[in-house]
Amino acid sequence: MGFVLVPAVFGFWVSLHDYNYLLPGKPWTGLQNYVDLFTAGSRDSSDFWHSMLATGIFTVFSVPFLIVCPLGVALLLNRAFRGRSFFRAVFFAPYVLGVAVVGLLFRFVLDPNIGLVNYYLGSAIPWTTDVPWAWISLIGMTVWWTLGFNAVIYMAGLQDISPELYEAARVDGASRRDEFRNVTLPGLRPVMAFVTTVTILASANMFGQSFLLTKGAPANETRTAIMYIAETGLVNNRQGMAAAMSYLLALLLMAVSVLNLRLTQRREAS
Repeated sequence: MGFVLVPAVFGFWVSLHDYNYLLPGKPWTGLQNYVDLFTAGSRDSSDFWHSMLATGIFTVFSVPFLIVCPLGVALLLNRAFRGRSFFRAVFFAPYVLGVAVVGLLFRFVLDPNIGLVNYYLGSAIPWTTDVPWAWISLIGMTVWWTLGFNAVIYMAGLQDISPELYEAARVDGASRRDEFRNVTLPGLRPVMAFVTTVTILASANMFGQSFLLTKGAPANETRTAIMYIAETGLVNNRQGMAAAMSYLLALLLMAVSVLNLRLTQRREAS
C-alpha cells in the first residue's frame, strides 16, 4: 500500500509547486498549474490539449480493433484442430517482445525511404511522416503487438462457458450465429468488460510506439499526452506542471473506467 500511496501523495504535492529538482527553490503555486492547463493562451494549455486529442484519436480507433480482432482469433483458436497450440503461440509471441524491439522493427519495415513495405508496393507512402498514414501505422503496430494478450483472456473466458449451454441451443435449433449472440456473448460479458477497460487504459497511456516510430510527427500530430508529459518533466525540467498533467489525465481515465463498468453492470442487470 505504501508503494502506491506515498508516491501518489508526493506526486500531488509536486504538482502544487513550480518544481525543478535541479534547483534548490521550489516555489508553492497551489492549483495554478491546473488552472494554467484550462487557461487559453497559457504556456502549456494548447500543446497539452492537442496531445490529449492525439491520445483520444489513437484510443478511439485502436480500441475497437483490440476488442473485436482478438475475439475473432480466440473463437478460431478455441476450436479443436491439429496445430492449435502452435497457432496460439504464434499469435501470443509478439506480446512477449518489448516495445523497443517492436518499434524499431516497424520503423525499419515502414520507413518511407528504405522500408520493406514501400519497396514491395513500389510506392512512397509516408507511413511515419504524414497523417493519416502515421495513425494507421501506429494502430496497426499496436494491434499486431498486443492482440495475443487479449485473445488469451478471451480464450480463458470461452472455456468457462458450459458446453451444456451450446448443446441446449443446438437442441432448440439455434444456428451458429444464434449461439454466438445468445450464449457466447452473454457468457463473455464480464471478460469483455475487463478487456475493454484494460485496453482503453493501455491505449490512453501509449508512449513507446509513437516515440519510436513517428517521434510525434508530423508537426506533433501523433505526440500523445504521455509523450508531452515526459517532455515537460524530463526534458524541460518542469516536474510540477508535468505532475499536474499526469493527475488530470489520471482523473479522466478513472472517469472513463467507472463509466465503462457502470454501463456493463446495467447491461448485466437488464
